[in-house]
Amino acid sequence: MTVHHLALGLYHWMKRLEELEQEQARLGPEAALAERIRLETELSEARKAVAHYRQLLEAQKEQPKI
Repeated sequence: MTVHHLALGLYHWMKRLEELEQEQARLGPEAALAERIRLETELSEARKAVAHYRQLLEAQKEQPKI
């Protein structure tokens, strides 16, 4: 993957993570348990994806250019 594609992927997941965190903040205590579990699962996946794309970008930056 090119650095450009990795950056786009990271941007996408960061935006998704932000949306999910905002949704979680709006979720009141009366929200259904199933909804909270779904949201936590999606948040976990988004956090993992952000970390993954960051690692890939860091690895790309460290590769020497010949």
